[in-house]
Amino acid sequence: MAHDIQIVTEAELKEAVQLDLTTVDVIERAFAALAGGEVVMPPILSMDLPMVNGEVDVKTAYIPGFDGFAIKVSPGFFDNPRLGLPSLNGLMILFSAKTGLVEAVYLDNGYLTDIRTAAAGAVAARHLAPKKVDTAGVIGTGVQARLQMQAAHLVRPFTRVLVHGRDPAKAAQCAADLGQALGVEAEVMTDAADLVAQSQLVVTTTPARDPVLMAEWLHPGLHITTMGSDQEGKNEIDPKALARADLYVCDRVSQCEVSGELEAARAAGLMTGMPSELGQIIAGTASGRIDDSDITICDLTGTGAQDTAIATHVRASLPRAGQIIQT
Repeated sequence: MAHDIQIVTEAELKEAVQLDLTTVDVIERAFAALAGGEVVMPPILSMDLPMVNGEVDVKTAYIPGFDGFAIKVSPGFFDNPRLGLPSLNGLMILFSAKTGLVEAVYLDNGYLTDIRTAAAGAVAARHLAPKKVDTAGVIGTGVQARLQMQAAHLVRPFTRVLVHGRDPAKAAQCAADLGQALGVEAEVMTDAADLVAQSQLVVTTTPARDPVLMAEWLHPGLHITTMGSDQEGKNEIDPKALARADLYVCDRVSQCEVSGELEAARAAGLMTGMPSELGQIIAGTASGRIDDSDITICDLTGTGAQDTAIATHVRASLPRAGQIIQT
């Protein structure tokens, strides 16, 4: 019996799926499902390839009640720009949750990962940031820095954005892009400490292996979402900051212990207890921000559940788009 497989390109995906509140809600449901305890999500298969300045991650999850499950392959080869090629690429394969047959291949070159990662930042901000955010700051100047601020603006519509990065020219371009995209005041900050001091919401989006945000910079009414620590040894936040915060939250504790900010904190002898997960806060089985003066930190390493959620959302949005091949 012939079996149809849908092949969808990055351009077709960009037309159909954007970073909006619908996508944020899709990713929020994935976090809530994780809290139910029935999701099957193996550890990330991760290859660090220092000899070629690259890394590869493979993520997947089976979520009961979803029609399909995705396997996502996400390579990052960071010398590619010298060759005129993008640093990040990849694809998602969607399988039927009933038969295990391949239903779709999304040749997204990392687009769906970018969108679901940004949406996860919006979910964290929705549940953990102060109710009113006037100023948001981002440490980092790449694609995800831009997307994180756009996502945060969906749920906490700030009027001012601050940008800090190692390269002043890239920081200036990032700020200009955000100011235009969001219609807000945008400013480059040469001192990361000043950025944190003036912000109620800060997102870090760097590949740092030494902290870019220090514990002494924390102040009442601050929420931090850290996105960059997605490989063993990466560390954006001073481990003492996690201990000083009123609330530290993981997307998945088992992942954050080995490839998130929790890894560095545990190595420093801090955070020996069991943190809450974002899904538990969404589901109401753990407490989130109690007061607007609280200091909160959310550690997002990216989960296979998010990939399955975005892939099944695409399938529902594009039932017959792209090329259909028969096997």
